[in-house]
Amino acid sequence: MDWKAFITAFTTIFLAELGDKTQLATLAYAAKSSRPVSVFLGAGLALLASTALAVAIGTIFNKTIPTAIISKIAGGIFVIIGVLLFIGRL
Repeated sequence: MDWKAFITAFTTIFLAELGDKTQLATLAYAAKSSRPVSVFLGAGLALLASTALAVAIGTIFNKTIPTAIISKIAGGIFVIIGVLLFIGRL
């Protein structure tokens, strides 16, 4: 186990997820549900599935595209999403 990669990934994702739309949606579902364990398991499995997909795609990209380009593309996508959220189009 590469503990540095593990801790970096955990810290980055944990902090990025705090207060985001996914967490707020989960909070809303839990607030109106009488089954918080079901909400927890559903949200957890959804995050696990989306993370598995991201890791699989990232692994493929890492073998075919230089890391610097991947970082620039990811940064560009974040900027585009931020602008769209800011102007209310997303």
